[in-house]
Amino acid sequence: MSKKHIIVLFLLIGINQVKSQDVRQIVIGTKHILHSNILNENREYWVSLPESYSKGESYYKKYPLLIVLDGNIHFKAISGMVNYMSSDLSRSWKIPEMIVVGIQNVDRRRDYTPDKIITVRENNTGGGDSFLSFLEDELIPELDQNYRTAPYRILFGHSLGGLLAIHTYMKEKTVFNSFIAVDPSFGTWDSETMDKKLDSLTEQSFERFLYIATANWGKRNIRNRDRHVRLYEALNSKCEGEFPAKLEYFENETHGSVPPIAFYNGILSIFEGYGIYHRDVESIEELIQHFQSLSQRLSWDFRPPEHLVNQIGYRMLQSRNEIDKSNALAFFYFEYKKFS
Repeated sequence: MSKKHIIVLFLLIGINQVKSQDVRQIVIGTKHILHSNILNENREYWVSLPESYSKGESYYKKYPLLIVLDGNIHFKAISGMVNYMSSDLSRSWKIPEMIVVGIQNVDRRRDYTPDKIITVRENNTGGGDSFLSFLEDELIPELDQNYRTAPYRILFGHSLGGLLAIHTYMKEKTVFNSFIAVDPSFGTWDSETMDKKLDSLTEQSFERFLYIATANWGKRNIRNRDRHVRLYEALNSKCEGEFPAKLEYFENETHGSVPPIAFYNGILSIFEGYGIYHRDVESIEELIQHFQSLSQRLSWDFRPPEHLVNQIGYRMLQSRNEIDKSNALAFFYFEYKKFS
């Protein structure tokens, strides 16, 4: 056999080996379809589960829900950020693990506008409350039935989706607990409309957390910022205690570029303090008090995460200080009580 034939033979063997390699997809979520009787149409949604969801030792865990409007645009980026910020693999642990649900669009102008917009030509705006009924009365019960969900829900919306998030926040009753409204489109809310909504506001809104992001609109920037600032200051003035909210302006981001960085800052603002460093905790009482304060701010009971309790316990167990070793037992017992 000549050298040329040998070379050809090795090339063929190499090609066959490449073809026989096990090529698998990297899956970040699953697609689902739910028929909505409220909207009289099929609605598609995507679900991304936390890394720990399918692990046997996590059978007891329940996870908050993050509902992402314009899911066809934002689902991939937000799912990745949530995973990195919460998983044991990255060890970031800034936020709790969550189930991320991206809602695919059918007619966002219809679904995300809470009020009818009067125009010369006929339009189908003003379906916001019907779409909210679909989310709250059909989709979320479906998710609660099929997944281990905790009844803490966050609504993320950008542009018209941000408008709907603000509208939902201001409603007297909603199943959502926190809101991230990214550069909400207030073009349809003139001063009179906004004042009417503020006048009908109830104290229930201030039991929820609100994050508003404002982008730089260039020549139109003052008008855009003024609307957001006006709403924020009006809400703040109506809140009797400390206003659980944050307004943030992004000088270097446009309306189109702001969503990823605004989501990151917004979710950190909601869960500020959740990612406490294990070396900053000296006693079980201090840990409990820290998460009680967080729970009070968010109007929901957030318990210290397992990884944090174990980190503190093992750190104290390995200490040369005998008092620390004794205190370690309190942390392990605290974690044990979840299963008893």
